[in-house]
Amino acid sequence: MSAPESDKTTELRATRRNLLLPDVERWDVDRGEPIVELKGVHKSFGGDQVLQGLDLAIEPGKITVIIGASGSGKSVLVKHMNGLLNPDRGEVRLFGQNVARLSGPRLDALRKRVGTMFQNYALFDSMSVEENVAFPLIENKAMGRRAAIDRAAEILEELGLGHALKQYPATLSGGMKKRVSLARAIVYNPELVLFDEPTTGLDPVMMEFVDQMIEEITEKYQLTSVLISHDMATIFRIADRVAVLSGGEIIAYGEPQQIQATGDSRIEDLIGGSNKSDIKVRHESRDTDAEAAENTVLMTDVTKSFRGDAVLSGVNFRAPTKKLTTLIGGSGEGKSVMMKHLLGLFQPDEGEVRVFGRLLSTMSEGDLRRLRTEIGMLFQHSALFDSMSVRDNVAFPLIERRVCSRKEAHRRTDELLERLHLADIADSNTVEISSGQSKRVSLARALVTEPRLLIFDEPTTGQDPIMSRYVEDMIMQVQREFDVTTIVISHNMALAFRTADYIAMLKGGEIIAYGAPEELSELEDERVHNFIYAADVAAQKRDG
Repeated sequence: MSAPESDKTTELRATRRNLLLPDVERWDVDRGEPIVELKGVHKSFGGDQVLQGLDLAIEPGKITVIIGASGSGKSVLVKHMNGLLNPDRGEVRLFGQNVARLSGPRLDALRKRVGTMFQNYALFDSMSVEENVAFPLIENKAMGRRAAIDRAAEILEELGLGHALKQYPATLSGGMKKRVSLARAIVYNPELVLFDEPTTGLDPVMMEFVDQMIEEITEKYQLTSVLISHDMATIFRIADRVAVLSGGEIIAYGEPQQIQATGDSRIEDLIGGSNKSDIKVRHESRDTDAEAAENTVLMTDVTKSFRGDAVLSGVNFRAPTKKLTTLIGGSGEGKSVMMKHLLGLFQPDEGEVRVFGRLLSTMSEGDLRRLRTEIGMLFQHSALFDSMSVRDNVAFPLIERRVCSRKEAHRRTDELLERLHLADIADSNTVEISSGQSKRVSLARALVTEPRLLIFDEPTTGQDPIMSRYVEDMIMQVQREFDVTTIVISHNMALAFRTADYIAMLKGGEIIAYGAPEELSELEDERVHNFIYAADVAAQKRDG
C-alpha cells in the first residue's frame, strides 16, 4: 500500500531540507528567476584580464555545463558564483542578492546554500573518508557526530564507496578521491552545487556513473547544478544548458544541440578538438605482433596484496620495444601499483618484472636508481616545484643528474619549451600558471632527458579538448622522433584507439584483454565492450 500523499510531501521536504540552514526557505525552482546571475562582470589579476563584461544567468533546477579552453577563466567564474571572488566591475547576484553588498555573516549564510566540489579534491589527509564527508555537518554543528557519520555513510554508499568508509585519502585512487569530494559537496543538501571537473581522472564507466549520479541528485533534491567540464560525453548525456566561455565572455548559451550547431569555429574546435567521445577503430595493417616483439617491459604472473587485500592477481603485461602501449583500467583497479612495480618501487609477492631485459628483483637499490634515470615520467598531478620557474622545473632532471652543463640544460629546455608553446611562461613561477599549462610543463620535463621508456599517467586529464589533442599529437611526435617505448595510462578510450599499437585492459587485478585496438574492438567480452563504448556519445544515441 502506498503512503498517503501528505506523507510523501513531508518526506520530500525532509530530504530537500538544507541540514546547515534548516529554517531557510529553499529557492523556488518553479519561479523562473535565475538562481545565479552575472551582469557585465570584469575581473583582472595584475595585468591579466580574465573576465571581460561577462553575462550569464543560471536557470534553477537545470544542469548547466560551462566549457572553455584551459586558462579561459572557468574556475574564476565559478568562484564568483559562490562569492569567493568579487568582480572588479559588474554585479553577481546569488539567490537574488548582490554578493558585493553582503556583510561577512550574511555572505557566509548564503554560501551554506551552495555546495562546491573542487577539482583538486581538497580532502583532509588526517581524516577518514566518512569523516571527510561528515565534516561540514560536524563543523557547522548541524547534527551530532554519530548522526553525521551515518549520513556520510549513506551518501558514500550511493556513490559506490561503502567499502572505503574507514580508509584515508592517501590510500585512495584519484577516482575514489573524486567521489569522496562529490559526496562532501552534497551531504548537507545544498540548493546549488558547483562541480569543478567532476569526472576528470575517472575511467569511462565511472564517468558515466558520476554523470548519472549528478543527474539523479539534481532531480531527486530539485537542485541546480553547474559543472565545469571538458568531457563531451558529459555534455550530451546530462546537460540541460551549455555555456561556452572564450575571451572572458560567454560566446554561446543554449541546449547542447544548439551549441553544436552554432557554426562558430571557436566552438567547433573546442567540441571537436579531441573527439574524446567518438570511438573510431582503425582497421589497418600494423606491425603489431606482440608475441614476436622484443619487450622493454615484461610482467609475468605478478601478484601483490596489501594487508590481505589482493590488488594484482597474476598480471601478465608487456610493452613491446619502440611501440606505444596504453594501459586502460577502472579507478582503483591497480594501474598505479603496476607502474610502481616496473619502476622497482614495489616488489611482487609472486611473479617477475623485467625492464630493459633485467629482472628487477635481483637488482640493488643503486642499480634500480640508475635504471630509473632511463625512464621519463609524466605524473597525473604535474608534481612541479613551486619555488622554481617553469624553465628551472623542466631543466631540473638534466641538472640534478648532471647529464650536461647548466648552460646546455637551459638550451635544451628552451628549445623544448618553444616546441610546446610554453616559451612565453618560461620565467613564470609554477603557481602563476594554469592547470593546463602545468600539465604541459610536466610533459616537457618528462621529455627533456630523452629517455628510452616514457610513462604518461593520464596525460590529457583536466585538459580541454583542443589541448588534449595537442598533447596527444606531442606524444605521437615524440614516439616517432625519439624512437622510444611508451606506456600511456589513460581513461580516454578514443585516445587509446587513435594512438596505441597495443591496449591492455586491467580489471579485478588481471589483464582481461590485450592486443591491437582493432583486435579488442572485435572481442565479445561484455566487460571489454562496455568499457570501450562507455564514453561514446554517438553509440549512445544509436542505442537510444
